[in-house]
Amino acid sequence: VQLQASGGGLVKPGGSLRLSCAASGNVFSIRNMNWYRQAPGNGRELIATISRGGNTKYTTSANGRFTISGDALNTVYLQLDSLKPEDTAVYYCYAALVLGEQWGQGTLVTVSS
Repeated sequence: VQLQASGGGLVKPGGSLRLSCAASGNVFSIRNMNWYRQAPGNGRELIATISRGGNTKYTTSANGRFTISGDALNTVYLQLDSLKPEDTAVYYCYAALVLGEQWGQGTLVTVSS
C-alpha cells in the first residue's frame, strides 16, 4: 500500500484547510485509516480514525474542529476548521493493514497571520 498526502499550506488563524490522503496498491489490506500530526518539538499524536465501514473516532486532539471523512480504501480527508497557531504541524496519514502498517509522507500545515 502507498499513501499520498496533500492539501497542507499556510493559512491564517480562523481559516480552514482540507487534507487528502490517497491510497493505492493493495488497498484491500487496509483495516482503517488515520490522521496524525507532529508539531515542532513534540511527538506524533493521533487525531482521528476511519474504518473500512466508515465508522469514525476522534481523540481530544481533534478538539471538535477537525473532521475525518472519505473511503478508507480510496481517499480519506481531514477537514481542519477554526485553525489556531498551535495547530501548526506536519500532518500524516497512516494505514493499519491486515499485516503491518504504512505511513504517508506528511503534509505541512502552518497557521500564522
